[in-house]
Amino acid sequence: MISARNFLHFSQGVALAAAVCFFAATLAVAQTDALPSWNDTAPKQAIISFVEKVTKPDSADFVPEAERIAVFDNDGTLWVEHPIYTQLAFALDRVKTLAPQHPEWKETQPFKAVLEGDMKALAASGEKGLVELIMTTHAGMTTSDFQKIVIDWLASARDPKFKRPYTELVYQPMIELLAYLRANGFKTFIVSGGGVELMRPWAEKVYGIPPEQVVGSSIKTEFRMEDDTPTLFRLPEVNFIDDKAGKPVGINQQIGRRPIAAFGNSDGDLQMLQWTTMAGGPARLGVLIHHTDAARGYAYDRDTEFDRLDKALDAAAITGWTVVDMKADWKQVFKD
Repeated sequence: MISARNFLHFSQGVALAAAVCFFAATLAVAQTDALPSWNDTAPKQAIISFVEKVTKPDSADFVPEAERIAVFDNDGTLWVEHPIYTQLAFALDRVKTLAPQHPEWKETQPFKAVLEGDMKALAASGEKGLVELIMTTHAGMTTSDFQKIVIDWLASARDPKFKRPYTELVYQPMIELLAYLRANGFKTFIVSGGGVELMRPWAEKVYGIPPEQVVGSSIKTEFRMEDDTPTLFRLPEVNFIDDKAGKPVGINQQIGRRPIAAFGNSDGDLQMLQWTTMAGGPARLGVLIHHTDAARGYAYDRDTEFDRLDKALDAAAITGWTVVDMKADWKQVFKD
């Protein structure tokens, strides 16, 4: 017969063993969750289900590894873009830096608006004014010089709301998603309306995406010999705008394969998602990041000047694209 004392010891041992098993099971689940910053809501499940479909050899939707191409917009999809695009913030700072060499800018728009901090006048200059700013502040130097300017600026510039470097204001759930896709045989590309040479200097360190997998807008460059040194010189002329209908064109020109997954956040990504998902064949995934979190980020969609999400949001309801509600679907926005 088991004594009361022995029974107590036995019961405590069983309880301890059960607790250890429970802890081990919990730890195993935590270790196997590749997307820990995502809440267990429909978007996370849709992504995981898609990846499982296209990576299992016995699946009807299996896709060979070489064809597992995923494309990501950058501004507003991978990192912060409000209150203004990061590239525009860079251009405005460049105007202020270069202003002493250009006294005429005090009376010339859109430079006058920048120097006076008149964002309404700057907005009134429209796309033509913004392009003029970019051409003036991003050209007239070698590609190497420009790269150094970008790196130095990113080291010192801070977002006005969070007071953190822009390269720290990348979305942690998307960083996890990039890693998850690569772990499952995907090749991940940035396809952005932003300048390709503004992104390439830091994209690999921050996103794990090498320079050759960054597709973006560009200005013209020409080869020059300077002091017996071969260089590429940046000219004040537009070469390619990788936005809206330009995104599928850029994908075709630089990637050469139609993606099976596309991630964006605005109407500028509409055609990229259409090109990716409306091609038939195996399972395809289209995802829109909806900025709904004013506390942990910025909240905006149909009524913003930067990256409006309007037509694409309507299209998502028709096409079945997954819409990620940042406030509801993400446990955290930025890495702590």
